[in-house]
Amino acid sequence: MNTLSRTLSLFSILCAPYILHAGDSLTVKTISLDLANDIAIESIRTCRKMGYQVSAVVVDRNGLVQTALRDDLASRFTLQIAEEKANSVILSGSNSGEFRRSRADIRPELNHMDGIIIMQGALPIEIAGSRIGAIGVSGAPGGDKDEACAQQALDKLSERMEFAE
Repeated sequence: MNTLSRTLSLFSILCAPYILHAGDSLTVKTISLDLANDIAIESIRTCRKMGYQVSAVVVDRNGLVQTALRDDLASRFTLQIAEEKANSVILSGSNSGEFRRSRADIRPELNHMDGIIIMQGALPIEIAGSRIGAIGVSGAPGGDKDEACAQQALDKLSERMEFAE
C-alpha cells in the first residue's frame, strides 16, 4: 500500500464518526429581534390609527416570546392573550382564526392547555417559504380587527421578508 492510500485510509477511519453523524444538526431560520419589533410596532400603529389600544406579541418558531409590546392604554391582559393567540399559530401551523374554525370540535379542550388560546387575531410569519414565528394581537373589539392589524403590518413589511436570508 502506498503512502497516499495509507493516508486516505487513516483519514477515512478518523473521519468516519463525523461522516456517519453528519445529519445530527439542523440549520433553521428564526425571526430576528429587529424584525419582530418592527412587526409588533407596526401592528400597534395600525390598530391605533383605527382607534384601538392593543398589545402585539411576536413569538419565534418555537413559541418563545421574541418581543411583546403594549400600547399606552391597552389592558395588561392583552399581552397574555396576544401571546397565547400567537402560540396557537405555532401549534396549528395556520392562522388562529382558521384553526378556531377548523377545530371547533375540540376548542374547549384546547383552551385548557397552558400557553394557548383559540381565538382569532394571530398570523404566521414567514420568510423565503419558512415559518419563522407568529404575531398575535389583542385589544381591538374583535379578533377580526386584531388580525387585520397584524395582516397590515405583515403586508407593509412583506418586501423586506420576501428578500430576507
